[in-house]
Parts: sequence; structure tokens; C-alpha cells
Amino acid sequence: MNQLPSRDPAAPGADQSWPWWPLLPLYPYGRRRTLVRELIPGQVWSFEQLQGVFYVAVPIRMTVVHLRGGLLLYAPVPPTGEVRAALAELEHRYGPVCTIVLPTSSGLEHKLPVPAMARAFPAAEVWVTPRQWSFPLPLPLAWLGFPAQRTRVLFEQGLPHADELHWLPLGPLDLGLGTFMEAACLHRASGCLLLTDALVAISEQPPELFDADPTPLLFHARDRGDAPLLDTPDCRRRGWQRLVLFASYLRPDHLQVPGIRELLSSLLAAGVRSPRAYFGLYPFRWQEGWQAEFRRLVPGHEALLVAPVLERLVFPRCRAALVTWIRNLAGQAEIRWLVPAHYQAPVACSPQQLRELADCLEGRDWAPDSGSWAYLSGIDKTLLRYGVVPEQPAELAPGDF
Repeated sequence: MNQLPSRDPAAPGADQSWPWWPLLPLYPYGRRRTLVRELIPGQVWSFEQLQGVFYVAVPIRMTVVHLRGGLLLYAPVPPTGEVRAALAELEHRYGPVCTIVLPTSSGLEHKLPVPAMARAFPAAEVWVTPRQWSFPLPLPLAWLGFPAQRTRVLFEQGLPHADELHWLPLGPLDLGLGTFMEAACLHRASGCLLLTDALVAISEQPPELFDADPTPLLFHARDRGDAPLLDTPDCRRRGWQRLVLFASYLRPDHLQVPGIRELLSSLLAAGVRSPRAYFGLYPFRWQEGWQAEFRRLVPGHEALLVAPVLERLVFPRCRAALVTWIRNLAGQAEIRWLVPAHYQAPVACSPQQLRELADCLEGRDWAPDSGSWAYLSGIDKTLLRYGVVPEQPAELAPGDF
């Protein structure tokens, strides 16, 4: 089995700088550690980084696929020197990077790295989903840094490597300000279905990516801002599960914001007088029952789900389109693994599991208003009230772009 040598993302001298971070100022800002994992020997690799706000950081993944003509990059991450060096090792063994794919029309965290990745591999074709958009001004892709001479649109101008890959579109769906679209990609040889945002699987334990720097986990594991950041397996697990609730609901039901006096009392306390602990700033108070809320969200190992923030803010009136897409995925008999761009991967999966997921989504309450969903619901209703998002989103038929 050909293995890419394991990489220590904290290794001294590794070039982890990302100079374009001010365009999307997310943690960890200008330094992006990368964990490289071989998912399917000789065929599929995962390049993982962290991204988030106020230590609410979750993995974001670029998937690399070995094809007959070279390497395909699906959903690029910032191409730091560390990333380019790892890709150079793969190119030496498996051929050049020949294709770069932006599989979403709306995910800025996936869109922003593409021009830089395209400059790093000037011979690669760049493929994007239809209905790309920018805010606040609708700018052409060339103005956003995409190479005009080698950028093509999926489905409208063909499909890359159609003899080895099968492409399945979700959308476009009208979001008001722009469109949501995701292009899933099935690599027939490995049975891996590459996804972007629509489906995820969340682990009960923190991902390996946090091993290099568990600070986000330790920060959120605490109950008070003046508590020190203790590194134990229990703290890491507790911090991860709270972090997941944050990322999923923005403001979970079992979370309160303490008063200003309590906030100020924690500042500059002994043991937290460092930027790593935000000098004691900790505007959270977790209530009893948050563990049960996590178990409701993550009912078991490798359980597939629609991330609540997408269900309530992107798909609240688009359940039928999402379910139809999942049933289309289930029609691909070769599927053995799912590789989403966030959280856990690879996820063992079969067409039957996807059919069961579609049945479940059709049968349960959709985009609820109460409990941990209340904050997301309030955002959605406010956007509806001001006409920012449509009451009945338009959906184009697959292929009608």
C-alpha cells in the first residue's frame, strides 16, 4: 500500500501562512495547520484544516482523488506551503494536479481559496457550479481571481472526467441574495461520494485535527471564564461536544449569556491572563441537559444528518428538493463511502442507508421553531419579514441552468 508520509501539522518550519485570511477573518486566521490523511489507499486523500469564530472551530476538508489523468482537488482549502508540499509528493507518485473543482455556489469558505489554488497549479482546469454569486456586489468570476481562460461551468459546459466520475447536482435553489447549489461527485473506482455541505456525520470524540492544538476544545470545556485550560481526555471530549452544539445551532437551548458583572469578574483572573484564553473573556453559561442535546443531535457513530444551521436557514422550505437529491444519490449502487467537506470522513455508507435517511427526513418535523432551533428560526423569520429570502424558493430542474 502506497502511503503518503504522515505529516505533523505542528512541525517546525512548516509553511502554514495564509495571507488572504482578512477576506474571510475566521479562526485560525493567518496560520492554517493541515492534516493529511489517506482515506482510500492510492486513490483518495483528505487535507483538513480548522475554521471558525471565537474558537468554535470545525474541520474543513479538501478531498484529493487519483484519476487516470492525474489528481483532482474537490473543494480546495487555503493552499499554504504545507498544502502545496504535500500535493507535490502526491504529484510525484500519481501525476499532476489536472482539475480543481468548486462544488458549491454559495460557500465562501470553499470559494475563497480557489483562485490561489488555481495560481499554484497553472496547468489545471478549474470547474465551478452554475449560478456563482458574490455579495454585496455581483462580480464576474474573473474579477474574483478565477482564471478566465481555464474556468468552466459544471453541467453547462460539460463534466470533467465523466468516464471515472458521476456528478449529481442539488439545486440551484433561490436564496434571495443568491443561489444554493452543490455538486456531489461519485468516484466509481473507490466508491467514494464527495459532498460539500448538505450532509455530514459528526463524531462523538474530537477529530485528530485538534491533536496539534486542542485550545478550542479546552476553552469551551470550561464552565467559567476564570477556570484554567486543562488538557485531559474528558475536557477535550466535553469541549468538542459543546463546540458542535455551537456550530450546529449558533445559540443552543441549554446555553445562556452571563451578565456583564460576571463577564468582567473573569477578566485577567489568575491562570487565564493570555490571548490563548482570551484573557478570561467567556460569555457562556452551560445549563444542565446540554449533553442530552448533543446525543439527540448525534445519536450514534457515523449517523448521517443535515446540519441544523443548513436545515433551518438554507433548506427550511426546500425539503422536497433535498430529499429528491438524496434519493438520487441512493440510486448509485457503487457508493461505499461518503466524504463530506466538514466533520467526519470517510463515512461508511450504502444506498440503503441513504434511502432510510430520505424516509426519515420526510417523516419527521422539518426545520422546527422551538428548543435549540429557536435562535435559527428567529433569524429565518426576520429574513422572511424583510423580504431577504423568498417564501417559496424557486427550484430549477436538474440540467436547466
